Amino acid sequence: MNEPQQELWERCLKKIQDNLPAAQFDAWFKPITSLSFDGTKLRLKVPTFFFVEQLEERYARLFFFALRHVYGKDVKLEYLYNQVGADPQSSVTINSAKPSVAVKPHVGNPFVTDVVEEFDSRLNPKNTFENYCASPSNKIARSIGMAIASDPKCKTFNPMFVFGPTGVGKTHLIQAIGIGIKERDESARVLYLSARLFENQYTAASTATPSRVNEFINFYQSIDVLIIDDIQDLMHKPKTQNAFFHIFNHLHHNQRQIIMSSDCAPADMKDMHERLLSRFKSGMTVELEKPDIDLRREVLARKAAQDGLDIADDVLEYIAANVTDSIRELEGIMVSLLAHATILNCKVTIDLARTVLGNAVKVHKKPVNFEIITQCVSDYYHIDQDAIFAKCRKREISDARQMVMFLARRDAKMPVTAIGTRLSRSHATVLHACRNIEERLSMETALRDDLSKLEAMIKG
Repeated sequence: MNEPQQELWERCLKKIQDNLPAAQFDAWFKPITSLSFDGTKLRLKVPTFFFVEQLEERYARLFFFALRHVYGKDVKLEYLYNQVGADPQSSVTINSAKPSVAVKPHVGNPFVTDVVEEFDSRLNPKNTFENYCASPSNKIARSIGMAIASDPKCKTFNPMFVFGPTGVGKTHLIQAIGIGIKERDESARVLYLSARLFENQYTAASTATPSRVNEFINFYQSIDVLIIDDIQDLMHKPKTQNAFFHIFNHLHHNQRQIIMSSDCAPADMKDMHERLLSRFKSGMTVELEKPDIDLRREVLARKAAQDGLDIADDVLEYIAANVTDSIRELEGIMVSLLAHATILNCKVTIDLARTVLGNAVKVHKKPVNFEIITQCVSDYYHIDQDAIFAKCRKREISDARQMVMFLARRDAKMPVTAIGTRLSRSHATVLHACRNIEERLSMETALRDDLSKLEAMIKG
């Protein structure tokens, strides 16, 4: 590559670097090499196809802005990567998916005429019910959502109000409903947007001319299915609430479906018009709970399969047991693991998972001691604690006792002699118990499941 071409690429990287955290820039842009630029087409060498996906899904707006600023607005992008490690014979060349869409600005004020003509539902095609992992923690909300999607004319659950803590899958669920409706009726005017965007649009309309507010209201009253995310952001916004109240009334009166999500229940909303809250409560209010261990495990396994990442069961169990609050955090962990494995060209191990968890989500573990472990094991196996300390040799008691020894050594970091003293056993007995549990874990799925649930109890 000659000097001017190299300078162009370095200028492009500098613009990206100025707008990204150092860790993200180092992970996703440093490994890219510029191969050539012929005045129109820029060819880039990337490590894997996964990089292409990440660049065009997570960093598209920034990336293509920098490219156009440096190389010109007509620049075309081409990626080159090897399918098999460093084997150039396995190289594949692909064109950028859709840079013009990637830099398309977010939906502007909806009362502009061309927005109505080119209606964009703003639904992420990945957020389908097929990609939505089911578990007892989301069973009710998912079932209701699927009922709405399968029969949009049935208004039993109108409005639908979904609430729960951040990262539990509210956005995915409400978008899946919209996608399901669109699959059955392409002409349906389904619109998804955040409450913050709704507020920005209303502010822009109200500060323009009086007719703009009417056009704004008219646009939203023409929607068949309105999906509003993070509705709690309208708290303390009385004028925007008033506009939404009139839109809500019109849609509900005309049998149009309204779906909302919030990080809190309607009863916990502050500084929201009572007449609006009463309408929120008039339909179906359903909670999405924090993901249980089964859901966390399924999310991780599905994400690993989608990304083509080979992760051992014990690593998945470790992550599922330690990241307990948010599906979004689980997905972020998988992205970080894949990035580390790709860049470092290494396998995903427990040690790598510990590093990623510590750096990415800052998991804070409560102190684990012998008493906590003993209590959790006795509760889980429905065994009297005293039996664990006794001389009883029944299989279920012996297994529980060995699990206490294993967890006390691994999680509480207790010396073997100390564990033996607490249980009136020799250090040789404790070592044998720990080795026995380790060997069984490699062969017994049920025992691995027990261990995963015990870890969740201990660290919860």
